[in-house]
Amino acid sequence: MTLTKLKFPYYQVDAFASKVFSGNPAGVCLLEHWLPDALLQSIAAENYLPETAFLVLGDEGYMLRWFTPVVEVDLCGHATLASAHVIFAELGHASNQVDFTTKSGLLSVIRMASTGAGASADESIHLSQLRMSLPARKPLKIEPPALLREALGADPLEVYSSVDLMVVLNSQADVESLLPDMRALLDYDELTVVVTAPGQDCDFVSRVFAPKIGVPEDPVTGSAHCSLIPYWAERLGKSEMVAKQLSRRGGELECTLKTGGDWVTVGGRAVTYLAGELTI
Repeated sequence: MTLTKLKFPYYQVDAFASKVFSGNPAGVCLLEHWLPDALLQSIAAENYLPETAFLVLGDEGYMLRWFTPVVEVDLCGHATLASAHVIFAELGHASNQVDFTTKSGLLSVIRMASTGAGASADESIHLSQLRMSLPARKPLKIEPPALLREALGADPLEVYSSVDLMVVLNSQADVESLLPDMRALLDYDELTVVVTAPGQDCDFVSRVFAPKIGVPEDPVTGSAHCSLIPYWAERLGKSEMVAKQLSRRGGELECTLKTGGDWVTVGGRAVTYLAGELTI
């Protein structure tokens, strides 16, 4: 007896990157309809990327969900950027805007100007600057949780909480040198621990640790900037900033706090590493 297999298009994209092997990798699966949640989670676990995005095209645009190797999350920036890149660069979406219906509301990604003089039309499409609008999450200052210094191996200047636990350090060098105890970071209520400081050649830097959702250190984290941007905009007195995430792969993000403070935009490029088909 031959069992019918499911086949659907699959891409792996490096987000917040202009070349492969940098930025943050995300899987992007294009579905005709939603599969059972357990199957989506199994696919994400098999991919074993920081996030796998699942897209279904409906009557009013794309529906988007994100899964880490162990859990579904309600917001992921880099996999949203990767999904928009696939729609623009691989599927030939004609408009310069794509909208996603998600658990965090309606999210939009805009394709900006091309790479500039000398770029071919194909290169311009595939390396376009993308800007996504995400909900701002202004963090609230709290007392440092117990044993945080021991867990991070550094003295926090300030500690804030939103969806993430955000820890402010003195310098970029302090952020770069961190060797946190991942097991100890599991004890905090927040899903991720974001560590940040002023940048040497940018406005601010960060690293993001998320062992609770199966990602010990996330290479580049768009969603963390939902909290980072409001904090640094107020501290620096500016609404437009350039940020860097100091993981091994690294990434650069163009950040804006939009008028009113309820939304931020996070910009970057993305590049396709793999295009194929999943068979399950």
